[in-house]
Amino acid sequence: MAVVLSEADVVRLLDPDALLQAVRLALIALSQDRVVQPLRLVMPLADPQAQAMPSAAEAPGLLFVKPAQVGAALATKLLTLVPANAQRGLPTLFATVVLMDPVTGQTLAVMEGAGLTAARTAAASAVAADCFCRPGPQVLALLGSGVLARSHAHYLRRVRPLAEIRVWSPQPAHAQACAQEIGGRAYDSAETAVRGADIVCTVTHARTPVLQGAWLKPGAFVAAVGAPRPDQRELDDAVMAHWVLADQRQAAEHESGDVIASGARVRAEIGEVLAGRVAKPPAGSTVIFKSLGQAVEDAVAAQLVWQAWQARP
Repeated sequence: MAVVLSEADVVRLLDPDALLQAVRLALIALSQDRVVQPLRLVMPLADPQAQAMPSAAEAPGLLFVKPAQVGAALATKLLTLVPANAQRGLPTLFATVVLMDPVTGQTLAVMEGAGLTAARTAAASAVAADCFCRPGPQVLALLGSGVLARSHAHYLRRVRPLAEIRVWSPQPAHAQACAQEIGGRAYDSAETAVRGADIVCTVTHARTPVLQGAWLKPGAFVAAVGAPRPDQRELDDAVMAHWVLADQRQAAEHESGDVIASGARVRAEIGEVLAGRVAKPPAGSTVIFKSLGQAVEDAVAAQLVWQAWQARP
């Protein structure tokens, strides 16, 4: 029978350093066409009392279905995104990951996926930051104060020492709570949080830009993680005028509002740079990493959890 693993199980079993390496290799494999991964299915959720299905822009929530296989890691993630849950005191993301045997098709494990999603998303940003950020202490600005802000602070600390962590949110109380938890400082405005920062992570549900290019320090690294739909944006055109790369070019060009609305050119996939197939931009360039969150990252993360569960005493 399939094993059912809770969020506590996933957090306990998922080794951060192993995840960083697994995500790095998965992103390289993705860029080398060694991953089976269709574009994710996105379905708008409807109010149960509604007479007709809403458009994606009008829907109160979205359901994502994300399958992928790389090597022996075969998984599908079901994820719901409901921004209004923040006002209900509930997580805005709920996710379940199903890990299967690629030979027999048997379900091996069903595991809570929200914590796993937060970890693998932050791990991808950390892999990119490790590739592009100079050595030494960094000033980190987090625009957003939810679970992804917390996981990004945790994983970025594993690749660079953080001299300062700045947190901004449209809800000041949320920014204060997040900052206190991760050892940072809450800021009253996004601009003051960003100015002078070496690393900027946008982890919001914004539909209009929360980050302006005029605020960025030359040579900054930006991990743009929120706004996963064509009708959403976190970054203005001035940000997108810099050197842009993505976790997957096709996904960014078809699903990212930041890329579509700005008309920005995606210069490379992160896996191409990690593998040495595409050269990095000149030293001192400002780099924008548009992360859509790839299903292959879920697959390798779930496989690590499963392997750790099997190896338990």
